[in-house]
Amino acid sequence: MKFVDEITIQVSSGNGGNGVVAFRREKFVPMGGPSGGDGGRGGDLIFEATDDLTTLYELSFVRVYKAENGEHGRPRDMIGANGKNLIVKVPVGTLVYDQENGQLLCDLDHKGQQVIIAHGGRGGLGNARFASSVRRTPRIAEKGEPGKTFNLRLELKLLADVGLVGLPNAGKSTFLRAVSNARPKVADYPFTTLHPSLGIVKPEGLPSFCMADIPGLIEGAHDGAGLGTQFLKHIERTRILLHLVDVSQLDMENITGNYDVIMSELHEFSEELAEKPVVVAANKMDLPDSRELFPEFKDELEKRGVKVFAVSGATREGVDELLKYLCQQLQELREPVQIAANEDEKLYEYLEAYQIEMVSEGQWLVTGPEIERMVAMTDFTSDEAIAIFRRKLKKLGFIDDLAQLEAGDDDVFSIGEMEFAYREFFI
Repeated sequence: MKFVDEITIQVSSGNGGNGVVAFRREKFVPMGGPSGGDGGRGGDLIFEATDDLTTLYELSFVRVYKAENGEHGRPRDMIGANGKNLIVKVPVGTLVYDQENGQLLCDLDHKGQQVIIAHGGRGGLGNARFASSVRRTPRIAEKGEPGKTFNLRLELKLLADVGLVGLPNAGKSTFLRAVSNARPKVADYPFTTLHPSLGIVKPEGLPSFCMADIPGLIEGAHDGAGLGTQFLKHIERTRILLHLVDVSQLDMENITGNYDVIMSELHEFSEELAEKPVVVAANKMDLPDSRELFPEFKDELEKRGVKVFAVSGATREGVDELLKYLCQQLQELREPVQIAANEDEKLYEYLEAYQIEMVSEGQWLVTGPEIERMVAMTDFTSDEAIAIFRRKLKKLGFIDDLAQLEAGDDDVFSIGEMEFAYREFFI
């Protein structure tokens, strides 16, 4: 299956069903009265995290996801059925961003977690709801509230306990095959691995853990070289970094230089990434030159406070000792790594009921969730509905605000999908 870790989609909740205007007409109920039922609520659009998926590839085939609309109300006070919720399953580790402003909406970081992305529209009220002692036979019903639509960017950051990093051809894929059930492609050339691979490591007598093979990084990866930024983001959730270094190089300068390149890229990409615990595995110890260079390499890194193990992914030499050490470190790092929204960003802010803006001479734009909802749910073919709508606007203070604008009689006000002439509608 193709590995896809970022897609853009559109999601919509269901529209609320319309209320209905109806009256009882039974033979023995001469003063029947109104009996129009309410519309059903639209379905919610929900994301659910699952470990059955490891990529966003399957979601990339459908670009628009829409929940079911609520049914319209019926006579005899029958309420329309609610629309079914649409549950979209995404891989564990998916981040959901608003495409328009880049805001992080949610982080689906554990199996079974559900988040309502878009709430379904409210069902409109039937005319039975508008009956009162002074309005015995109301001929008014609300339209259903439209569902909400969002353009989203989904980004997958793999959830793994240990992230396997190193230069191309350091032997990461061979090592992952040796210690887990993963079967990444292995070949004798750089950049064999083109996308991250996950494997479950099950050391004998020790707790199992998840290891991610991150494709080979190169110098300049933090700036995007070699698709570096796409790969580096997958390491952000790991708790420990296992840095594989090929010690079969010609000289010590090459080996330490390769180590420094990767560590520099991690630091340049993110300070948090640079502060993660790092364990170094001197790989390819089955080759002759490796045994000669390893002692000096180990001494150099231990002076820097780095733990170093001698291993061979091909022969499994030193692997058990390394895995035991990783398990011990993971036991001490129990806290899962989460991606949080920027503290400087305000996820919630006070919104005025409406805003009025002149867009051109004689043209005004009115925006605001409350007033736009009122317009969307009003049946403008009904004189009673229009009268109630005007009363709501007056109660909201909108009519008084318009009087202060000194708008011309022929000025047009746009609210949602409707346009209103000032003289005909607001005076």
